[in-house]
Amino acid sequence: MRIYGPNGTAAAGPGPSARRTSSGTFVLPEASSSQQPAATSAPRSLTGIDALLALQGVEDPTERRKRAVTRGRSALDILDEMKMALLAGDLDPAILGRLAAIAAGLKETTGDPGLDGVLAEIELRVEVELAKMKPLGTV
Repeated sequence: MRIYGPNGTAAAGPGPSARRTSSGTFVLPEASSSQQPAATSAPRSLTGIDALLALQGVEDPTERRKRAVTRGRSALDILDEMKMALLAGDLDPAILGRLAAIAAGLKETTGDPGLDGVLAEIELRVEVELAKMKPLGTV
């Protein structure tokens, strides 16, 4: 057994094909000279994959803006849900947990000064509501 190439494998060439006769009987392929295995090619560079991964890391400003708007709307929806629960006298602690979780995402900037200002105001309102709901003994 011969070993070719840097990784110790040899590429398999296409095998000889069997011929069929009109009678439908099986015929062995003709004996030909010994076939030499084809040499393996060097592994391809991973620069194509690296480039794709780098492009995936580049963030589109419109996508960042859409995510920020979605986070802002979610925060406003949770604040509204909290308001309704307070008016009904049935505030669920899970609402406060969701509000605290969404507050962390509001701190990211979008690059749009107007949108960043609105998100900062929403974040301030969320922080005020969370502070009002904390027991007096904890600071």
